[in-house]
Amino acid sequence: MSMNFQYYLPVNVVFGCGKVDEAGELAKQYGSKAMIVTGGSSAKKSGLYDRVKESLKKSGIESILFDEVTPNPLTTTAEKGAKIAKENGCDIIVGIGGGSIMDCAKGIAFLAVNDGDINDYIFARAASDEALPLILIPTTCGTGSEGNGFAVLTNPENGDKKSLRCPAIIPKVSIVDPECMKTMPKKVLSSVGFDALCHCMEAYTANNAEPFTDALASYGMSQLAVHLPILVNEDNADISFWEAVTAASTIGGMVIGVAGVTLAHGMEHPASGLKNIVHGQGLAALTPFVTEHICMGKAKSKFDSISRILGGESAKDCADMIRKFLADIDLTVTLSDLGITAEDIDWMTENCLKVSAGNLLNTPVKVEEADIHDLYRRAL
Repeated sequence: MSMNFQYYLPVNVVFGCGKVDEAGELAKQYGSKAMIVTGGSSAKKSGLYDRVKESLKKSGIESILFDEVTPNPLTTTAEKGAKIAKENGCDIIVGIGGGSIMDCAKGIAFLAVNDGDINDYIFARAASDEALPLILIPTTCGTGSEGNGFAVLTNPENGDKKSLRCPAIIPKVSIVDPECMKTMPKKVLSSVGFDALCHCMEAYTANNAEPFTDALASYGMSQLAVHLPILVNEDNADISFWEAVTAASTIGGMVIGVAGVTLAHGMEHPASGLKNIVHGQGLAALTPFVTEHICMGKAKSKFDSISRILGGESAKDCADMIRKFLADIDLTVTLSDLGITAEDIDWMTENCLKVSAGNLLNTPVKVEEADIHDLYRRAL
């Protein structure tokens, strides 16, 4: 069989300890007035906001602050941020934070130059390839949003959680500084780290996988398997462990930017869209059951490899190895623990078919409505 694929991902990743202090120098070619997008407090408490603001100032870049982003960011928050950015003449967006903040920053950058309802763009009823330039500085090693052109946003009117996908929201520069990750609470580290592992696993086994994404995903999984449990369970791990997990997280974002995600992410988005649960915890509840359902399909040999990376032997014990890994990082959880009830399953199943159709098609087995319903029930 002939091999055909295309790999295109123009992300300038600037990686290394202390690199965050180069933000101004890296940003100055893209604009002269920045909106800095953060959450409510963490970037300010850690001092990172002040460092970035000062670096921008030294390079002649004015800035304003938009600090209203919440977990599972809303389309309405992106709309508000874009309105403020336009009113203040901002020509560059700088996002500092975890995946929610980076995704919202992408939405703001997009809406600042595009008219209309963002939900039309999310559901491909409208299209544009324009956005303000983006500089992203991740502070959690999980979503990998700094490595792709996806922005996952939730519509508060109906609970739809789906990604805006556009080459224009690929960041111009992603400043990935492992030292910025070290203030995370352990529970956050477990959750975001498992999300990164899921990105690598799902891209690796996806129908859209290709040799380059396979190589990157394999490396990412191997780094997370070794280093994440140590970071979770030890207080004074060497910086090299943070470097390994941080690099693997960015790789996870890069590979899903090309190969996409599959069933576990497709099923998690309705859960967090409905109940505003932590994304990595939702994945932890669902992924073992999803793996059991799909691991013996056409991607069996890849699930063999995943199992071996996690300490197992073959696809048959892959789900158990994932459960063991979750126990090792103190992330064993059920959907019931997260507030999901049996009464929610019908809505989540319907919503999954609506918002995650592409993820289902990218899964290496055929997925029916009854399968989704049953997997939600088993994960309660």
